[in-house]
Amino acid sequence: MQKNFKTNHALAFVIFLLAGSSVLQSCNSDAEKKVEEKQRYIMPDSLAKTITIDTVQKCQLVNSITLTGQVDFNQDNVRKIFPLISGSIQGIKVVLGDYVNQGQLLGVVTSSEMAGFSNDLVNAETNLDVAKKNLDKAKDMLKSGLASVTDSLSAEASYQQAKSELNRVNRVLKINGGSTVGDFEVKAPISGFIVEKNVNNNTIIRADNSNSLFTISDLKNVWVWANVYESNIAAIKMGNNVNVTTLSYPGKVFSGKVDKIMNVLDPTNKVMKVRVALDNSGYLLKPQMFASVTVTNPENKQAICISSKSLIFDNSQYYVLIYNSKNDIRITPVQILNTNGDKTYIASGVKEGDKLISSQTILIYDALNS
Repeated sequence: MQKNFKTNHALAFVIFLLAGSSVLQSCNSDAEKKVEEKQRYIMPDSLAKTITIDTVQKCQLVNSITLTGQVDFNQDNVRKIFPLISGSIQGIKVVLGDYVNQGQLLGVVTSSEMAGFSNDLVNAETNLDVAKKNLDKAKDMLKSGLASVTDSLSAEASYQQAKSELNRVNRVLKINGGSTVGDFEVKAPISGFIVEKNVNNNTIIRADNSNSLFTISDLKNVWVWANVYESNIAAIKMGNNVNVTTLSYPGKVFSGKVDKIMNVLDPTNKVMKVRVALDNSGYLLKPQMFASVTVTNPENKQAICISSKSLIFDNSQYYVLIYNSKNDIRITPVQILNTNGDKTYIASGVKEGDKLISSQTILIYDALNS
């Protein structure tokens, strides 16, 4: 009987242990579920109202190359004003950067050469008047028989020479401004900005000076010269679409086309120059600005594309946030083909129709990883 009691007691102890183990397993399972539920991220309603959702779609594949470049004057619309005569310049009221209108007076040069041109004009007019009177007299004398035909022809030749000399003097005077008071007026040949100024009041100038007095440029359109390295030369074609951005206007894109390819390499930095003509009616682009030049070349095929704002870069890998619901957001790695402005072409990781979060991405990404 005592033996049966011990057996029953041992059996009861085993049952107790099994029951306790079951209870512990149940408790552990409930705890794990609670931890899992606690770790699952649920987007707050306040945040859900502010996010932007984009849909993955197929787009025409566009290859792009980003080059460095620099803004320059449109050399077809630049005028350099050189001194035509020697003298002392006065009356300069414009400064570097001023806008001037075509024909506007920029300065006045007091010159002995201009005084000489004025004197030549008076002499030529006097000589023509004398030659005309001699011709009329010779014709009258020829009619009266007091002069020969030879005398009349000689007077006619003298008159024509005097007339030709007056025309020459007038042309010279017109080239030099047309002033008959000994001054040469420096006027703006085109409307534009004073981009170079090499003289001040009372400066003595000479006609053989190689430096211009002023340089005027119409900045309504400018050129951007981009540097193409040898590895990218084959991808650059005439007429390629180009997007230009600058440090001064990071959010603004200036669009143009490749309109000139310099088919030689610069011997110093081993790059080929390409030119982009840009409209600059707002005068935002300034010569000598550095620029980032993105040349695009559409291909005859399609690829998966997403908004560039959807990308997250972390630990040498790109990720996106696939959105199914507020409590079902997945971090997914993606492989990139290339990026063109606000579009990024994807090789793998997402499929057409997936919903991606494209705003507040870093905030949500950190919350999912915490």
